[in-house]
Amino acid sequence: MKLVSFTKNDGLSAATSGIAVVRTDGTVVGLAHDSSLPTTMVDFVALGPSGLDAAQRVLDDVDAPSINDAMLLAPIRPRNNVMAVGKNYHEHAKEFAESGFDSLGQTTIPEYPIIFTKALTSIIGPEDEITLSSDSTGTTDYEGELGIVIGPGGSKIAAADAWDHVYGYTVINDVTARAVQKRHVQFFIGKSAHTFCPMGPAIVTRDEIPDIASAWLRTMVNGEERQAAQINDLIFDIPAVIAAISDAVLLEPGDVIATGTPSGVGAGQKPEPPNR
Repeated sequence: MKLVSFTKNDGLSAATSGIAVVRTDGTVVGLAHDSSLPTTMVDFVALGPSGLDAAQRVLDDVDAPSINDAMLLAPIRPRNNVMAVGKNYHEHAKEFAESGFDSLGQTTIPEYPIIFTKALTSIIGPEDEITLSSDSTGTTDYEGELGIVIGPGGSKIAAADAWDHVYGYTVINDVTARAVQKRHVQFFIGKSAHTFCPMGPAIVTRDEIPDIASAWLRTMVNGEERQAAQINDLIFDIPAVIAAISDAVLLEPGDVIATGTPSGVGAGQKPEPPNR
């Protein structure tokens, strides 16, 4: 199932927002058709299978109206900061170590997952503009990433049980102010500027992609492919990342984890491309 969050202004009243499910033909059906369902994605995710069953009933209802001219928002706004993993693809780890922006002072391939967070205020929708003025250093860079949406929460989740806690997948651009990232050593400030976390357009539930490791992650910049890698090139795979984070952090339904970016970021190219 493909789930989205949207806003819509019909010109007669204030804009309305809600959550919806996307049919196979691309039409969007609002889940408000079932008044018992919540109006925010984070609360819907918390319902687990019962929410998806209700959404399927909405899809199956021929009288459920489609939503036209809706603007898609980030599919979910978690209650906690977006969690993220640094240097988690083999080729990107090498690329970043040689870029001049790696201030961690660690080996090229990390021994343990490098975890940081992005502020909630950095989240924007898939078609929203990234505000480059948020980066006073002018070193803004892109990082296309697979995002994991947590379903059932928990702490100290074993890697063998991690898939039971994956609700679905989304797409994240982990936009980064490279000079700020290097200056502050810890990644948070350089990756949390306003608008620096485009997300979406949708959450695709885990059952739709039974073998996510074989999927490809691709990043296009102005029509040019800059990044391309299979998910199975992750240094720390999805179960390992969930186990590492939940060893200390209590994960909650709707939490989002950006799993890392492959090689091909602007900072890793020599010379750096003019339009990063």
